[in-house]
Amino acid sequence: MIHAPAAGRPALLPALAAMTWLQALVALALFAPGAVAPSAHLDIASLSMFSTAVFAVGVVTSFWTGGLINRLGSLRMASLCAGAVVTSMALAAFGSGSALLLAGLCLGLAFGPETPASTALLGRLVTDQRRALVFSLRQTGNQIGAVCGSLALPAIAIWLAPQWSYAAVAACAICGIVAFEWLRPRYEGMAQAPPQLGMRARLALVSSDRRIAALAVASMPFSGMQLALNTYFVTLGVREIGLSHLEAGAALACAQAGGLLGRLGWGFLAMRIGSARLVLIGLGLGMTACAATFGFCGGILGKSGQYALAAAFGVTASGWNGVFLAEVARLAPQDRIGETTGAVLTASYAGLLATPVIISTIESFAGLAGAFVSLAILAFSGTAALIRGNAQ
Repeated sequence: MIHAPAAGRPALLPALAAMTWLQALVALALFAPGAVAPSAHLDIASLSMFSTAVFAVGVVTSFWTGGLINRLGSLRMASLCAGAVVTSMALAAFGSGSALLLAGLCLGLAFGPETPASTALLGRLVTDQRRALVFSLRQTGNQIGAVCGSLALPAIAIWLAPQWSYAAVAACAICGIVAFEWLRPRYEGMAQAPPQLGMRARLALVSSDRRIAALAVASMPFSGMQLALNTYFVTLGVREIGLSHLEAGAALACAQAGGLLGRLGWGFLAMRIGSARLVLIGLGLGMTACAATFGFCGGILGKSGQYALAAAFGVTASGWNGVFLAEVARLAPQDRIGETTGAVLTASYAGLLATPVIISTIESFAGLAGAFVSLAILAFSGTAALIRGNAQ
């Protein structure tokens, strides 16, 4: 049960719904260019530029957003993030490379603050016993946005125009602003963001434990693989696997549905076997196999095989986050769990920044399939780091 409020606190469920919607909005906007790319005639370089801009700004804003959340409150910050989504989609609708770059820079202003804003509010509303469940449910917003975008945005782009796909995302964000502002008075003064750490302090936290350092190393290619699935898979499906735009969108929706199940199921499995790290190693090997198979022979699998492999790809490449964060929390000093988690996520952001550059470079001479094979090699290397870290 999650609907009963903690003593003396406002109700949890409206805040949880709002913050889940915020993550879904950001995910929907982040995946929108990739979902409409074939109809909008966006090349890999443009998609990579957009993604790099989002994550570059997101990394920078993650360093100073805590103080802003404490001053404005989480729901006002949510409204500002939704406003950044509206502006980003308006810029993306122009369709040019420069407009897409500006759209990415603007969306980064939402990508960086949205998770700290949610954590700051929900952390004050939930009891310790329900914390893991509530935060896991909130994380499903990423898959909710991705599944909706994968199914709806390609269809809108084909039947109307890519600009209408961006307009649909902006309309959802405007509805979000109305809801956030309506809820805001109920939760005034509830947000308390964790202290912000500089880069040197983050590196010191990560390097203090070899097992945490191994998790940080593995998170870079794992994050990159998740980005590649979300941003480039539709283009891979249309250009090199032989799917239509709608079929590629449906395959990506299968992957995102698999990721949703994985986020919930892998945590349960880790609890049953008593080893989150072992589950992470298995997921690393799984995403390696899926990416390599799509790269080497995705076009000869047949439609049912392609959909099944896409679902397996999502279960592994989009389902690892919850188990990963749980393992970080287990290894971190108990009085510095939040700070350690933020420090390790810095490595994940580095993977998100590097992946578009890697894909653009490799795609220019080996195709997008070759880029996915290269990401498979990197993911295997990250898995090997986990195995070595566990042995030490």
